Amino acid sequence: MNKNLFIFFAIAAVVSSCKTPGAAAPPKSTSTPEIQPVNTLPAVTPVCVSTTPTQRDIGLALGYTADLFKEPEWVQSSNVTEGRVSVTWQNSSLGAVVYHETIIFSCGYEEPDLDKYFSDESWKAIFQNYQSYEMTNKCKRDDGLRLYEFKAMNQGFEYAIRYWVQNDTDTRVTTTMFVFPVESKLQLDENSSHLFPGYTTCP
Repeated sequence: MNKNLFIFFAIAAVVSSCKTPGAAAPPKSTSTPEIQPVNTLPAVTPVCVSTTPTQRDIGLALGYTADLFKEPEWVQSSNVTEGRVSVTWQNSSLGAVVYHETIIFSCGYEEPDLDKYFSDESWKAIFQNYQSYEMTNKCKRDDGLRLYEFKAMNQGFEYAIRYWVQNDTDTRVTTTMFVFPVESKLQLDENSSHLFPGYTTCP
């Protein structure tokens, strides 16, 4: 029986003054002191890039898993839109889906931006077509690689889901989501280890 999956796939300067011991105080002046111009640094404007995916973005996304998911068992499809490139591999007989995406942050990003981007609201959108879902674990390596683990239900079937977020360049982040039936955990582990050796699950 085919298992239908629905995937949908963020300073103050301190001035100190010194007084020489024993120095006479300057005479008081009744005139208005001359205001000296203050040298200020020019405002720094972030260097932003186009959100249109490049051929490099498309090529890297399409070849991300190399020959790991081969036809005819796995059927590949892709989509290019403003700000992202997504590739999906679906195995109907197994009831599994692998979803990879390159997300373009036009003006760059910091870790707090990713915290905000991958928030509760994001998960609600990603899992909007599931009957239920629950985050069971999350972790992050020193190099910034994140892993979120979920269990979800859809049409009476239970799925184990792993979602990796990886810093690629200053303006690119890649995500990879594995959705496998819970009874196919062995295949999930094996495929995960090819792309994320040593980080298939949270420690």
